[in-house]
Amino acid sequence: MRPRALPEPYRSQFEAYPPSAKLVYIALVADGPMTQGEVADETMLPPRTVRSALDRLERDEFVTSERYIPDARRTLFDVALTDVT
Repeated sequence: MRPRALPEPYRSQFEAYPPSAKLVYIALVADGPMTQGEVADETMLPPRTVRSALDRLERDEFVTSERYIPDARRTLFDVALTDVT
């Protein structure tokens, strides 16, 4: 799913995000479920920036989170809006 395919009001809300949050979301769309550390490695953003972006994206229901089975101390993030066309 591409960000341009988001329905209203999600698209307007997404467009108001800072570039770092958009990059985090696009990385999750492109590479599937990832931990915060993996997102930071993939995007080359600082961990604090990634954490802030993931918190905002999760609060606004763009991404979901669940425990990472191999290491329960970590969280796995994934795109929430996958059925949008």
